[in-house]
Amino acid sequence: MFFVDTLEFEGLGNRSYLVGGPAAAVAVDPPRDIDQVIAVAARRGVRIAYVAETHVHNDYVTGGLELARVTGASYLVPAAAHVSFARTPVADGDTVDVDEGLVLRAIATPGHTPHHTSYVLEEDGRGVAAFTGGSLLIGTVGRPDLVEPRLTEQLARAQHASAHRLAAELDDEVPVLPTHGFGSFCSSAQSEGDASTIGQERKTNDALTLDVDTFVTQMLAGLEDVPAYYAHMGPANAAGPAPIDLTPPRRAEAGEIASRLAAGEWVVDLRSRMAFAEGHVAGSFNFEGEGKLATYLAWLIPWGKPVTLLADTPAQIADAQRELARVGIDRPAAAATGDPATWVRADEQLATFPRARFADLAQVRERGDEVVVLDVRRDSERMGGYIDGSVHIPIHELHGRLGEVPDGTVWVHCAGGMRAAIAASLLDAAGRDVVAVDDGFDAATDAGLSLTSDC
Repeated sequence: MFFVDTLEFEGLGNRSYLVGGPAAAVAVDPPRDIDQVIAVAARRGVRIAYVAETHVHNDYVTGGLELARVTGASYLVPAAAHVSFARTPVADGDTVDVDEGLVLRAIATPGHTPHHTSYVLEEDGRGVAAFTGGSLLIGTVGRPDLVEPRLTEQLARAQHASAHRLAAELDDEVPVLPTHGFGSFCSSAQSEGDASTIGQERKTNDALTLDVDTFVTQMLAGLEDVPAYYAHMGPANAAGPAPIDLTPPRRAEAGEIASRLAAGEWVVDLRSRMAFAEGHVAGSFNFEGEGKLATYLAWLIPWGKPVTLLADTPAQIADAQRELARVGIDRPAAAATGDPATWVRADEQLATFPRARFADLAQVRERGDEVVVLDVRRDSERMGGYIDGSVHIPIHELHGRLGEVPDGTVWVHCAGGMRAAIAASLLDAAGRDVVAVDDGFDAATDAGLSLTSDC
């Protein structure tokens, strides 16, 4: 008998796996905070005998090297990956014995990266689970444009071939267990559903239903922008990440918060967008701890800029610290919790700005008020329809393009409210009059706002 335990990381849209038998297991694509993997193994009562990487990751800092060191496991890394640490190189067809009757077999599946490798767990010689990393995902494949622009089309064609190889070698009932595809920008499109099999992918995955030329053309046309912090993940993983440090950051008083803001550092408020709008430290930015904190904060912040975290509770700080460490933002400079009124000096007041719905925007326009409507959605979202006369600056570009926002009160929106809240905080910190539209974009039509589509 074998088991597969899934570790989900919703903020990054990824999964890791612990798979094994009664005595031993292998950890596949583990997160940097390895205590979670160790805890799962402890509950199972198994020894982590192997740690396996499908590829050198571009979207998060791996915990594989440290997990192997702590547990004494063999560290399996694709042989063609260029890394600066000792590991057990694996090539196509290599196998390791995980437990009695359980074998892990490597299958070369280039495409997401040139060296990408999938792993098939075999029980008594029969494939029972496929750990496909950034190769074959649920309904899609990993994006091929994260390594080198000149290789993108070549890798896209390799993705098609790799998907067909997996489908040819594995039975229909074998579960497909990818690392990416649950919100990760490493996916060429977002997965539909949480589980799949080789048989299901044969029927629904474009890589298996389209000819290679059509597949490549369609995939390359649909690729989104790459998060800026990805440029730092590959080198960190290839060099060998340092152990994670999750000890609590030092406590910041109001004076220190003010001085850090004055020095140009980032002060990030993790509270809900509702609470932030009602009262926040002037100059601070709002990245909700319950949203895609690591993705958007790491994407927007100038790399290496010190960050101070503000939250309701120490537990929220700890959660955020763990999330940020996964993308290489290792140590907050300081943190503060509790009553926001204590985060400002005695002679200062908390700043505020209004929130609204699309119906409110429609009323303002009907009155003839001159306002700026700022759309911070991605290009692909805007193509499906946008408010007439709106200005478009995607959220990940806004911090560097604030000067392009026209004069006047800015009504900023996205598709649901989270990104609009980030944008509103950036504009507010820059001294602009802002209204955060906290509403689903479908409500724009219901409110009577005129939409234009580029489709």
